[in-house]
Amino acid sequence: MRISFVGGGTDLAAFYRFSPGRVISTAIDKYVYVAINRPPLIKKISARYSTTEMIDHPSKINNDRIREALLDLKIYSNIEIATFADVSANTGLGASSSFAVALMKGLYLAQGKKIDKQEAAEAGCRLEIDLVKEPIGKQDQYAVALGGLNIFQFNPDDSVEVTPVRLDFKKRLNFERHLLVFFTGITRLASSVLAEQKHKTEKNFDTLKQMADSVLDFKELLLREDFKGLGKMLHEGWLKKKVLASNISNPMMDQLYSAALECGAWGGKVLGAGGGGCLMFLSPLDRMSTIRNTLKKLANNYKLDDFNEIPVRFVQSGVEVILNQQYPL
Repeated sequence: MRISFVGGGTDLAAFYRFSPGRVISTAIDKYVYVAINRPPLIKKISARYSTTEMIDHPSKINNDRIREALLDLKIYSNIEIATFADVSANTGLGASSSFAVALMKGLYLAQGKKIDKQEAAEAGCRLEIDLVKEPIGKQDQYAVALGGLNIFQFNPDDSVEVTPVRLDFKKRLNFERHLLVFFTGITRLASSVLAEQKHKTEKNFDTLKQMADSVLDFKELLLREDFKGLGKMLHEGWLKKKVLASNISNPMMDQLYSAALECGAWGGKVLGAGGGGCLMFLSPLDRMSTIRNTLKKLANNYKLDDFNEIPVRFVQSGVEVILNQQYPL
């Protein structure tokens, strides 16, 4: 999965077709797993995720990503697909796109075709945006497919430029140590937020341009280890993002966010499209315990039973095949 820092929302085609979008993000040590089996003696299609489906044609599958992927690749029988994850969906960590990218890479391999990470990102984009018709952008598919800490630039011609941000081990570790990530227990569908944002692109064009341009400034502060400055940038980016759509935040999320800042956090944001999911903060080390305790008490008052801190580490690995056993096609 991934966490993004600034530039989110500029990866939508409604914006980058007119001005390059930019996002800086990193892959993290939380994963989505997809297992694919081609049993020669079982002709049906089996899909196991939060529920189990056993059907005789992919058009009958309820899971939109599995259904459209199988139809697109003309896989009509004898396949089992199962998936599980370290973190649940709709948390703002890119789980849905992680699943889409892993699914496409796995299905291509099941047909005897190997695709690289760039092709897996493009396949994930095609599945979610073109086939499933989700009103989302491209940042998640590229972030989870390629891995590492990168700046992605989304160009008007639909090309994507990838610029790795080279942090030595000590700088990366120091950055990680100043990050706090909390799952609020509030879930939402990204598409419900992004549809309104997409509709308001023209109105918010100047704000989106500022958000795209801020990515390069974020990189420079990161290389200088100016974590207080980075926190301020996260906060400014979050304030800009809140004007893009009416449902990006809500009173409960705002209360949690404000409480963290009052406890000494330099700044933060809601991860993903907004409306729920995870809150991320940059904080002085000596204020982290106070922030944790305060937010846990607030979450308890709000009866957010699933509220929890999520420890994260940056990883270089993107989408990978863990085990490849060749089955008859």
